[in-house]
Amino acid sequence: MSEINKPNYNIANKPDGIEGEGYFLTTLDQAVGLARKNSLWPLPFATSCCGIEFMALMAAHYDLARFGSERLSFSPRQADLLMVMGTIAKKMGPILRQVYEQMAEPKWVLCMGACASSGGIFDSYSVLQGIDRIIPVDVYVPGCPPRPEQVIEGVLHIQKLASSESLRKRDSKEYKAMLNEYGIK
Repeated sequence: MSEINKPNYNIANKPDGIEGEGYFLTTLDQAVGLARKNSLWPLPFATSCCGIEFMALMAAHYDLARFGSERLSFSPRQADLLMVMGTIAKKMGPILRQVYEQMAEPKWVLCMGACASSGGIFDSYSVLQGIDRIIPVDVYVPGCPPRPEQVIEGVLHIQKLASSESLRKRDSKEYKAMLNEYGIK
């Protein structure tokens, strides 16, 4: 095959394990972590200008599909990465929480932009001053609005969490206590 026609793709790094002729042994945690890392299904919850930056992120120039997040899921039951972008009004809080609760475990939350992280410039009675008041957040992406490169870095952090998380974490007392702090059962 000539250099011109040679495919240009990267193969995911295999987890640590024992390798031999025709076999590869690793732990279940590492194998599942590799699959989770490279197949995140994001659910975009966009309300304002951060949503426009998300559109740029999904377009050809930045192409979030390179990181295994090609399929956007607009159903909470089929998503494992909730991407909250933009200003969240207090009246919208219960809906956001319901979307989070409908997602199956394991699930991660990426909070994108100043408004979703802290209310941004909208310090008023009607704007939620950070989504971490109603749901747990795994990664914050700062900015108003953040650049697509920043969001890609946030997704890479989520991938690192997904690949290194133990299968038993979601059943742990610590995780259940954290959910109880938010009133989530």
